[in-house]
Formats: sequence, C-alpha cells, structure tokens
Amino acid sequence: MWRIAIACLSLLLPAAPSQAQQLIRLARIADIPDQYVGGEMLRAVYARLDIRLEFEDVPGKRALALSSAGEIQRIGTLSRDYPTLIKITPAINYIEPAVFTTRLHFDVAGWDSLRNYRIGIVRGVGSSEAGTRGMADVTATTGLESMVKMLDADRFDLMVTDLFSGMVAVRKLNLQARIYPLAPPLERIHIYHYLHERHRDLVPKVGTVIAEMEASGELATLREALVKQVLSAP
Repeated sequence: MWRIAIACLSLLLPAAPSQAQQLIRLARIADIPDQYVGGEMLRAVYARLDIRLEFEDVPGKRALALSSAGEIQRIGTLSRDYPTLIKITPAINYIEPAVFTTRLHFDVAGWDSLRNYRIGIVRGVGSSEAGTRGMADVTATTGLESMVKMLDADRFDLMVTDLFSGMVAVRKLNLQARIYPLAPPLERIHIYHYLHERHRDLVPKVGTVIAEMEASGELATLREALVKQVLSAP
C-alpha cells in the first residue's frame, strides 16, 4: 500500500509563533504500496486544514512502537490494543487481503481455507497477523519484497498481502509469469486514521473533511488515480 495498515504514525509539531503552516510527520510501513496511497489520500485531507504532512518509512513493528503519537491508516480495532489512539471516522481507505502463490489453484473461502498451507505474511501488518493467528506454519517476513522473493524460492506455499500491494511488488520484481493472485480476496477491510488523544482537538476536524470528500466522491477518485499511478510506474 508504499501500505499501507499502512501503518503511519503522526507526530504533531508545535506551531511556530508566526502563522507558519502546521507540520505533521508520519511514520509509514516501508515497502507497502497501499501505505503510499493512504498517505497521499491523507495528505489531501490535511491540506484542507492547512496542515502539511511529511512521511518516514519504517518497518511495521517500528511503526506501531511510534504510535504514542498517532496512526495514519490501520484496521478499525487498533484502539483496543492502543487505548491512547482515537479512531477517526469514516474510513479513509480499504484493503483487500489476497492469496498469492506459484503453483496452487483453489477457490479462496476465507482465512480458514489457508490453514493447511505454509503461509508467508509481512510482520507488523495487523490484518495478516490477525487472519493467520493460531495457524501452524506462518512465516513473518521483514517486508513485502523479501516475502515475494521467499515465495519465488518456495520457502512457503502462499503469501498473503493486500491485492494491490502484491500486484505492485510482483510486477516490480518481474515475477508476473510465476506468481499470481487467487480469487476472491480474503475480505475487504476498512482502514481508519488514528490520532493520539493529546491531539483530540483535530479528530472532529479531520473526520469532517474525510466525510465531505467521501460524500463528494473525491476520495474514491483520488484512490483510483493513485492506484493507477503506482501500477503504471516503471
């Protein structure tokens, strides 16, 4: 997503005494295309509030470790484990976890249909960790591209990642002839932006802008354009 979950954490810097534009620095899960898409969507949202965003790409677990400030884009249950984070509604984005493989052919029927296979996931991606919890043979990799290479080397039978992100990574590594997604996606998960409770004054403002852009169709149009941009990049 380069996802997002995706995850991106925000550190709100104090405004300068002048009328300088506010700046929020966001930590974003590295090498996940949907994190790039989600980040750019939020950049447009915060621009409406005259707030500038900057991004720093970090591993997924490191992103969560920084969540004392906030989260750009994660699944909707994050507040349960990180109670200082406030979920902003409506959702800013969505992901579709999907199965990629080199040799298997079966109709995907939810997460449980993967139970008997060797599975690769990206460490720190909450949807993949939750979906495969309790399964016997799950390998958590350090990043999406390394996971694709491990699948190509037959280190596991299949990998799980967001459909869009997986397609981008496979294409980038020129492995389209060998690695392919199975249908349908495992599920569609709505993704929410989070802010730390000390920034709660921004929560209703950001939520209002997201709702307005969703109602006007701007968010959907922007997401479509960003996905096409990433998929067509050389």
